[in-house]
Amino acid sequence: AGAPPKGFWVAPTVFTGVTPNMKIWKEEIFGPVLSCMTFKTEEQALALANDSWAGLGSAVLSADQSRRERIARGLKSGIVWINCSQPCFCQAPWGGVKKSGIGRDNGEEGFKSYLQTKQVTEWKSPNKY
Repeated sequence: AGAPPKGFWVAPTVFTGVTPNMKIWKEEIFGPVLSCMTFKTEEQALALANDSWAGLGSAVLSADQSRRERIARGLKSGIVWINCSQPCFCQAPWGGVKKSGIGRDNGEEGFKSYLQTKQVTEWKSPNKY
């Protein structure tokens, strides 16, 4: 059917041959875009993934459960998907870290942003003032 006549549209795109200094690796791209880079070790993969000012979401794809869990713990992002990409559940908190957001939407965590907490303390002492 083609892209709508107005606006900016990108067909699903996979970028290969990406290097760590490229803008497409460093920036958050909201669209059907994947920037691919190879790695040799888990430590290198985490260093590459975390070397960004952004931190909204990350995905880990692996058949190895202990590897999935290690990588998920090591990723500096507000959301980590394991063997899936971007399911959205209204009960789960949604939000990033670093410059990808402050606070959370959705779920109990998101609800807290609409509340104002107040501390009230009353000192009770047998001594009169």
